[in-house]
Amino acid sequence: MGVRLSKTADKSVIAIEGRFDFQQHEAFRSCLDEALARGGGLGLEVDLSRVDYLESSALGMLLVMRDRAKALGIDSIALLGCRGFVRQILLVASFDKFFSLR
Repeated sequence: MGVRLSKTADKSVIAIEGRFDFQQHEAFRSCLDEALARGGGLGLEVDLSRVDYLESSALGMLLVMRDRAKALGIDSIALLGCRGFVRQILLVASFDKFFSLR
């Protein structure tokens, strides 16, 4: 369980497993800082395929990530593996207007 970052030549992927709640804040921010340090022009994705619980603080973390990424010229952020309960929450919160949900 937790948050981890993987990198390829053209993108960074932050993968979250288990509960995505405020307890993941530090780990998520650390991965995000490292991903954004790579600079603009690279893709940014968040893999939610192993998330089984999504709290409102997670939505806030995703919005902060979006704002920070946009400030660096990263306009496209994909949320991957959005299914079931997680997908419903993202759609109710209109996150499909801010992110590519896959």
